[in-house]
Amino acid sequence: MKYIVCEQPGKFAQKEKPFPIRAPHEALLKIKKVGICGTDLHAYAGNQAFFSYPRILGHELAAEVVEIDPNENDIVVGDPVVLMPYLSCGHCIACTCGKSNCCTHIQVMGVHTDGGMQEYISVPTRILLKTHALSYDEMAIVEPLAIGAHAIRRAGLKSGEMIAVMGCGPIGIGIMKLAQIQGAKVIAVDVNEQRLQYAKENMGIDHCVKAGPDAVKEVAQLSHGNLCTAVFDASGNKIALETGPDYMSHGGRFVMVGLSNGALTYAHPKIHAKETTLMCSRNATLEDFDHVINILDQFPTHSFITHNVHFTEMIPHFEQWLKPETGVMKAIVNFSD
Repeated sequence: MKYIVCEQPGKFAQKEKPFPIRAPHEALLKIKKVGICGTDLHAYAGNQAFFSYPRILGHELAAEVVEIDPNENDIVVGDPVVLMPYLSCGHCIACTCGKSNCCTHIQVMGVHTDGGMQEYISVPTRILLKTHALSYDEMAIVEPLAIGAHAIRRAGLKSGEMIAVMGCGPIGIGIMKLAQIQGAKVIAVDVNEQRLQYAKENMGIDHCVKAGPDAVKEVAQLSHGNLCTAVFDASGNKIALETGPDYMSHGGRFVMVGLSNGALTYAHPKIHAKETTLMCSRNATLEDFDHVINILDQFPTHSFITHNVHFTEMIPHFEQWLKPETGVMKAIVNFSD
């Protein structure tokens, strides 16, 4: 069977290998679609944390079951399934507390272990979810939206809150729209005017603010001087992560979804005065995946997926997906004819 491997930063190769052999408690899947996310782009660029080469990328997956044993979720051969690509141990302190998303020994497909950019793959049955008649394109965006759903759940977001989301990439856009669906009023913040325009025109985001020296003042004006009760960083940019609390109201929450590969610095009196809640949000849980699957009919999938190519054509296109100016939001790689 064919697969695509990132052999080293800046280098993909399409190769062939034997079909996988399904182990007990695993399901053999035919991959249908693979979404390209920031992790894949960073891995290709050589600046992804927790990463080693060579690696088969891909963890935003839509698949069809080819072989499976009887299981408690009644998934059978021929079922379309979404994968929750975080392989947790099930017995560490995080797992036993219901936080398998940050398992002590977590293995994320496409990062710590090989992912789904291959025609067939065998995975633990427990990470599969039925999809209630979603299209394969919709299935391929469940995972990144689940990341956003988890961040929103971490924040305890309530209808009517005014929030700011920093970063108009796929994760940030997902947070914005899911929060809006939940009843929040959303301010998008980004340095890229093209992406701010996308958020307003394609996602119907309430307000867009260009990051810069006047951004906090503009957010204050939009919020009648209160600022935002919750602020989400989805950029992973060091400056954004350090200045995010400036957009936050007193008594608010700052949720760090993006990952910066380095130290962050805060002036303690400044965040202490607001009784700031600083929290990180990592991956997602089955609960978040289920939530996204159930509300995905309210999400504008057609405008979120901007690029769609067959896997045999992916390698020459990938470089372009690193450049926001090309208009890419979510690229999908097709493994079915």
